[in-house]
Amino acid sequence: MDIRRIQDDVVEEFAAFDDWMDKYSYLIELGNALDNFDEQHRTEQHLIEGCQSRVWLHAQLTDGKVVYTGDSDAIIVKGIVALLIRVLTNQAPQDILDCDLYFIDAIGLKEHLSPTRSNGLVAMVKQMKLYALAFKTQLSGK
Repeated sequence: MDIRRIQDDVVEEFAAFDDWMDKYSYLIELGNALDNFDEQHRTEQHLIEGCQSRVWLHAQLTDGKVVYTGDSDAIIVKGIVALLIRVLTNQAPQDILDCDLYFIDAIGLKEHLSPTRSNGLVAMVKQMKLYALAFKTQLSGK
């Protein structure tokens, strides 16, 4: 499924909730459903700079697609990690680099985060795009 369609699904899911307490609960659910993060990647190298809580992100290239895994020690942030992974994993590096992550504004996420959490969100997206850029470079060098 392409990034735009996944984002549209996320926007539709969040539209079902009337208030932000329900949306936060849903984010927590998404975080709890996140695949287990391999302990070998819970290192400083995979830690995202700029996040208030601890966020680890790992990426690998599989069959020309970027596969992300991640975790956080904060429950709402873990849900945000889960959302970003859902939207961007199993996509081609160029598609990740070209995408506009409009779902973040469409569901009102950024405006309902503290400034430090909002900065962390930007840092997560930046790191995911940096991984995509590195894999694109790797692929074009072959």
